[in-house]
Amino acid sequence: MSEQTEITDIKKKVLTTGIRVGTQVKTKFMVPFITKASPEGLYMLDLDITLEKIQTAAKFINRLGTDNLIVCTGRQYAETPVEKFCEILGSKQLLGRFMPGTLTNPSLPYYIEPKLVFISDPQVDEQAIIEATNAGIPIIGISNTDNLTSNLDLVIPANNRGRKALATVYWLLVRQILIEKGELKENESMKYDIDDFETKITEEEIE
Repeated sequence: MSEQTEITDIKKKVLTTGIRVGTQVKTKFMVPFITKASPEGLYMLDLDITLEKIQTAAKFINRLGTDNLIVCTGRQYAETPVEKFCEILGSKQLLGRFMPGTLTNPSLPYYIEPKLVFISDPQVDEQAIIEATNAGIPIIGISNTDNLTSNLDLVIPANNRGRKALATVYWLLVRQILIEKGELKENESMKYDIDDFETKITEEEIE
C-alpha cells in the first residue's frame, strides 16, 4: 500500500469517529481550525489540520522523549486512551484530579519534572496548564471549538468530549510517534486499533 493510499484510508477510518465534530460555541482561538457549521449548528473542525497538528505533536514529543512526557486528564472518557498511550510509549499518566503543586512544589512527594505536558481538555485540565506554564514546561492540548487555548504551545483541534473521538486522537498520535521513531512504516498498520483505546461504558452508565 502506498503512503498516499494509507493516508486516504486513515482519513476514511477516522471520519466516522466524530473527531471533527465540535460544539455550538466557537472561541476566537479556534476559528482558524473550523471549516463550517453543521445543519444542527455544530462547528466542524478541519480534519487535515488535525492530522497535520498530530504530526507536529509527534515530532515534538519524539524530540523530547516519550519518557519525559506526562499525560494528564480529568476527563473520564480520556482515561482509557491515556492509559493505552502511556502503556505503549512509556510515558507517565496522571488521571483524575490534578494535585496542586505536582509541577511546582519540589517538597511534595508526588512532585515531578517532565519536559512536556499533554492534556485532553484545556477547561478540565486547567490546573495542569497553570502549573506547567508557571514551571516553563511546554503544553500540547486537544482542543474543541469552545476551548480557550492561549496557554497551549501546540493545539490539536479535535472533539475532546466523545469517547470514540478521544480514542481516535490518541490512536493517531501513538501511530505517528511510532512512525517518527522508525518503529512503524507510514504504510503499515499498527497492531492496536481505535477500539483498544476507547473507554468502555459500563451497563450502569447506559441506564
